[in-house]
Amino acid sequence: MSAVALQAAARPRAYVGVTGPEAASYLQRMVSNDVEALGPGEACQALLLTAKARLIAPLTVLRRGPDDFLLLTEPSLGDRVTSELLRFRFAAKCAIAAEEHVSTIVLGAPPPAGAVPTPDYGVPAYELLDAVGPAAVSIGDDELERLRILARTPAWGLELDDRVLPAEAGLEERAISFTKGCYPGQEPVARLHYRGHPNRGLRVLELEGDDVPAYDAELTLDGKPVGRITSAVAAADGVLALAYVRREVAGDAVLHHGSRAATQLHSPSPRP
Repeated sequence: MSAVALQAAARPRAYVGVTGPEAASYLQRMVSNDVEALGPGEACQALLLTAKARLIAPLTVLRRGPDDFLLLTEPSLGDRVTSELLRFRFAAKCAIAAEEHVSTIVLGAPPPAGAVPTPDYGVPAYELLDAVGPAAVSIGDDELERLRILARTPAWGLELDDRVLPAEAGLEERAISFTKGCYPGQEPVARLHYRGHPNRGLRVLELEGDDVPAYDAELTLDGKPVGRITSAVAAADGVLALAYVRREVAGDAVLHHGSRAATQLHSPSPRP
């Protein structure tokens, strides 16, 4: 995708500001990535987890200044993020409050100064906050979904919910630091990383036929259940899908959804 073919789309978000002299140290204790290492204007992906490493919310953490952070999350999760951070704040000297902003995703170019890079679509892309972007054509929802699926990027309410461990969704590579200090959920996350492996993971599939399968549709191998489809979109030669598949299933095995063959595509690992 070249600079003359920029595409753009609105990005629904909820926003939580964390500000004050202990904002950095408090967030460092609460989320999964090393936010203290961010410089002003820099951002990273992170997770807010329960003590058992179940997902509360995926986050993008933007450091606006030395004592000023903005958390970007899914529209339905803003209140939960705010309440969780307030509940554990105790004597930490920081303010936590919802904010109002507007996000736009721009695809087809590296991020300019002040923009937040996003790896979610597998192509050069960035997120603009409260700014008019460059001249760009609108990208349709189906094409945006196709890019997300090909990039194996999990979405809240589809691949991500409180049943899912971060490693199962491939979030270790992009949202977790294994060198920073403690945070809720760190112990089970580290234990699985260093001593075990997730029993399932996300894979990209191409299904025969034109019908888009329902959420949680079963996948089988030799008649036995081995996974479930979490996202799907019509594509040129069939249906493109994202699915949780058991770890022991070979990457070249042809799966089935009912009578339909589901070929596994070899997509790159999620970007950090």
